[in-house]
Amino acid sequence: MDLADCYKKVRQRTEQICSPLQTEDYVVQPVVDVSPPKWHIGHVTWFFETFVLKPYFMGYQEFNANYNYVFNSYYETVGNRVIRTDRGNLSRPTVADIYQYRAYVDEAMAKFLHQEPSAEVKELLILGFNHEEQHQELLLTDIKYILGHNPLFPAYDAAYVSPKAEEAISPGFIKMDEGVYEIGHTGDSFCFDNELNRHKVYLNTYELSPNLVTNAQYLEFINSGGYHDFRHWHAEGWDWVNINKVEAPLYWHSIDGEWQNYTYHGLQPLSLKEPVCHISYFEAYAYASWKGLRLPTEFEWEAAATKFSWGKSWEWTESSYLPYPGFAKAPGAIGEYNGKFMVNQKVLRGASEVTSPGHSRITYRNFFQTHLRWQFTGIRLAR
Repeated sequence: MDLADCYKKVRQRTEQICSPLQTEDYVVQPVVDVSPPKWHIGHVTWFFETFVLKPYFMGYQEFNANYNYVFNSYYETVGNRVIRTDRGNLSRPTVADIYQYRAYVDEAMAKFLHQEPSAEVKELLILGFNHEEQHQELLLTDIKYILGHNPLFPAYDAAYVSPKAEEAISPGFIKMDEGVYEIGHTGDSFCFDNELNRHKVYLNTYELSPNLVTNAQYLEFINSGGYHDFRHWHAEGWDWVNINKVEAPLYWHSIDGEWQNYTYHGLQPLSLKEPVCHISYFEAYAYASWKGLRLPTEFEWEAAATKFSWGKSWEWTESSYLPYPGFAKAPGAIGEYNGKFMVNQKVLRGASEVTSPGHSRITYRNFFQTHLRWQFTGIRLAR
């Protein structure tokens, strides 16, 4: 598939994700971590306009000079921006305006891609495709949060089918021998800068569960009083539980003595066989402690990843998000992509059911703060 086809395919999928939405759904920002869907579709368009068209397409006319302020996310190099908490205050530009913006940029990109891009531009384009795929996953998680916090619990799409089938439970643990393992991306295919450089790590003998923790297993933790027993929690996690009155994973609701779970189909009876999802690192750690086990490090996860199925939900690890040996940020705005977030976050490994097709790989390093759980996050145990 050539670059023009890749561009078209990525852009169409973003709009397909938004197609079940009503206009009012596009503008909601219930919490700071969730961006309105219309902001996402504007931001990924801004990325191609700012980093490809404006510097490399001779004669390109910017669609709207204000959009650099509206749709810049965190790039200090590019200029001022609407702060994240205020994205939901943007009643203008309208949804219709933003789709016109997308069409305008797409038309310009189609003309630009008639010519053979330089190696530098090709690298930017591929980064742009992967950037939009990241936002496709964020769109799906943000849409779920928006609709899942609507008091009516409306369905996103009654025809939604998870691309990840329910997996058979495998007995026992996977044993990994002590030794030196190579970690990090290798080869010529795309990766983000935080997956580099490939390096060696020494690991003691360890074991990993081949299965994610299920809702049924996590329910045992709840019923045993796990959310009310400080012994299983970090001090910060215990404060988080008590301040926020947390009693269960996000989207779980106890109604008339029965657990219900908000899904893309709306509120449904809790499926006990499904992996537990939408939990914080604090909860993952507490559950592992309650079981007398632990979370794997990201290196243990990567070294063993070919031996188990993964991809249903992101998996919390015990690793802090830090640079690999020899990590270097790219110059300019592109260098702000990952490196500046390498503080106060935990690494998640794997992928989720809403990760864009072809966007999963063993070396991928996702990262979130310890209290967040609107992303599709689950638990794999280690010992």
